[in-house]
Amino acid sequence: MKKILFAVAASAAVFATSSAFAAPDDAGTGYIGLGVVGSHYKFDVPNATSTTDRSGDKATGKIYAGYNIDKTWAIEGGYTDFGKKGYDYTVGTGAGHIQTNAYSYYVAGKGTWPVNEQVALFGKLGVSRNHNAVTTTGIAAVSGGDNKSALYASVGAEYAIDKNLKVSLEYENYGKNNIDLGRKNGAITAGLRYNF
Repeated sequence: MKKILFAVAASAAVFATSSAFAAPDDAGTGYIGLGVVGSHYKFDVPNATSTTDRSGDKATGKIYAGYNIDKTWAIEGGYTDFGKKGYDYTVGTGAGHIQTNAYSYYVAGKGTWPVNEQVALFGKLGVSRNHNAVTTTGIAAVSGGDNKSALYASVGAEYAIDKNLKVSLEYENYGKNNIDLGRKNGAITAGLRYNF
């Protein structure tokens, strides 16, 4: 037990020491970025027999920009296109098809905490505006496409390639859609951003 406590204390000391040498973003600078977003889709239709997969994953894109208020805090906004996904099914002898087309906008505050000169952890909290257009054919009985505002949250890590170029990996939760078919709340995003 003492060895474990010593290892934890030593790790904390190394973390604290390495944080002092971090090179965070300068206050008053901005950044732009692109991301590849991996999201999960699921279609639940009562009594349906599927002719295609009712759930799966899809890779799409994201663009975002931010402003560094100081070395810890920033404000960020972005647009994520979740793309289109369809589902064919039958109920009894009748056939149906559901097609969704989802995208989101978000604005959030971002806090960044350096681990060492190249690695930092971050979290974001804000609001998203989600759109999930659902169209149906055949016997499908759902449709809609209204926008819905929801809580947006994210946690991740970034790696500085140099002073201006960073890569990141994060988990984002955009909140619920107005219709619970198609894109689910969470997504994994790999990003590349440039400071200016």
